[in-house]
Amino acid sequence: MSTDIAQALKDLANAKALAASATRRLAQGGLTAGQAAYFALLTEDLAQELSRTQVHAAAALRTTGAHKLDQESFQAITDLGPDPTIEEIEAVKGRTITGRTHFKDAKGLMTGWLDIPRSTATARLVQADCLLGGVDEAGEPTEPWLPELAAQFGDPSIDPRLVASAAMKLHSVRKDLGEGKAAEVKKQQLQSESAAFLRSEPKSARKHINDLVAQVKAGKRPLKALLDGIGIFKRGMRKGLVEYLFRVLPSHSAYIEAYFANLDNPSTVAGNRQGLKDVDAQFTGEETSGWDDEGSKPDWAKDRPGDEDVEDIEDDPPDEEHIHPENEDLHSEEDGLPTEDASTEAKPASGEWEDLKPERRRLVGFMALLMSERKPNGSPPDQQAGLAGAQVSVILDWDKLQQQAEDFAVTSSGILLSPGEARTALCTAGILPVVLNGKSLPLDLGRTQRLFSKAQVRALRAAYRGCSYPGCSMPAQRCEADHLDPWEKGGRTDINSAVLNCLIHHTARHCGLFHAVKIPGSRPMVLLPPELDPEQKLRINTYFMTPAEALEAEALAEETTMRWRAGLLDVEIAEP
Repeated sequence: MSTDIAQALKDLANAKALAASATRRLAQGGLTAGQAAYFALLTEDLAQELSRTQVHAAAALRTTGAHKLDQESFQAITDLGPDPTIEEIEAVKGRTITGRTHFKDAKGLMTGWLDIPRSTATARLVQADCLLGGVDEAGEPTEPWLPELAAQFGDPSIDPRLVASAAMKLHSVRKDLGEGKAAEVKKQQLQSESAAFLRSEPKSARKHINDLVAQVKAGKRPLKALLDGIGIFKRGMRKGLVEYLFRVLPSHSAYIEAYFANLDNPSTVAGNRQGLKDVDAQFTGEETSGWDDEGSKPDWAKDRPGDEDVEDIEDDPPDEEHIHPENEDLHSEEDGLPTEDASTEAKPASGEWEDLKPERRRLVGFMALLMSERKPNGSPPDQQAGLAGAQVSVILDWDKLQQQAEDFAVTSSGILLSPGEARTALCTAGILPVVLNGKSLPLDLGRTQRLFSKAQVRALRAAYRGCSYPGCSMPAQRCEADHLDPWEKGGRTDINSAVLNCLIHHTARHCGLFHAVKIPGSRPMVLLPPELDPEQKLRINTYFMTPAEALEAEALAEETTMRWRAGLLDVEIAEP
């Protein structure tokens, strides 16, 4: 063993001791807010580097045949302890044997000696194959399966965890790619597109790479196979709840997403939060909005000291704090379902408006739909909480249709439709023009009115599909039309100077926390502050786009940024 390798292993042992010592000290408290933020930043940087180190360690175990070490070697390694000397590390060369050993292969060594879960060990070895290279049956080293991602894996400016996750996703479709030259071309295309997402917009990269993989798998399956797999499947009882599994076609999903989007809007009858709670009470037995005693009244309706002789005074409405409940991460230990501590009850997210979590709220709407009764004449029931209308917008791209591109028909929520599903929608749906509606209402209102019209909002939703802030997953139905030219300073109510922003990012823009940028002949873009984006690039939120659309948008943003910096493009940064 060379001295530099022994020194590197000594440095790694010291790093572990230093991290443990620092954590013990910092855990005692006393940090300022700035120091806590720096603590978190260093920790995440360390976690990123450690994830890269773990894959390299797995590759080293396999290429050196460490699973063949004899008993004396494993004992010597264990005896090194946490603080060995350079000489002690150099002395532990290890001896491999050809006879019976404790472990069959590198995976067995990782699970049996290092106590790494088998699935994790498998993933690290796959990542090593894809990003570092492996060994063939003769023990000779092989090149990485994904050389372009391999280069990114070693780039300190890119999160190696995202690269490793992308490698696993692409590796999962290796059998779907087939064999031969065509398969290699397809693999290279997937790799290049994935690398572009990781390089340009890491926040949305995971979603777009998942979509790329889903397209490959879906494209290999005939319609009959898809139809055989759809349905509602009962999975049985788990933790006191009955579980069902839904498998639907993309066209089904478009209606479901549209239904949920309307149901999530608290300003509609269908999405009224108190009404939804009343519907939910039919199943849970909880109190509804009707009360007849002091104990069942909500807090705002209870008598307060000094109110006995006060009449005709209207209580001020409670402050409303908008959050993004749809963005909450739900982790599952077993099958992707949310888990929670059974000993604690979920608290309201932000008062009366968000008392029901999105998942429960949508279930209430679904149950209300099942329970609804049609009128004697066959007409739909009157509007009530939970009964939302599902209006699906399908954007058809004429140029892509002529080119027979896969993504020529996309719903406003970013769901890709097959040609057959698009033809069905054209035959059965009411088609709404995007530029002009059925009554040819103009989309530019100038100074004639301050608020955007329904036709304008419909056009903005179809064009932008969601919040403008990069990485935000708030859909268009939950966003507000935002003037880029302040109305109070003479701004016009025109769609070429408007964007969609969720309530949080709408407020953040007006507080100057980021800037919207008007681009001649293009959609508005976003400029983040230097502390969030040191590169100061113009950005587009691609979350609701298909992978192909996202790549086009990212290329447009890159080109626009270059022209702007070169002084070839006169852009306008909108006032807060």
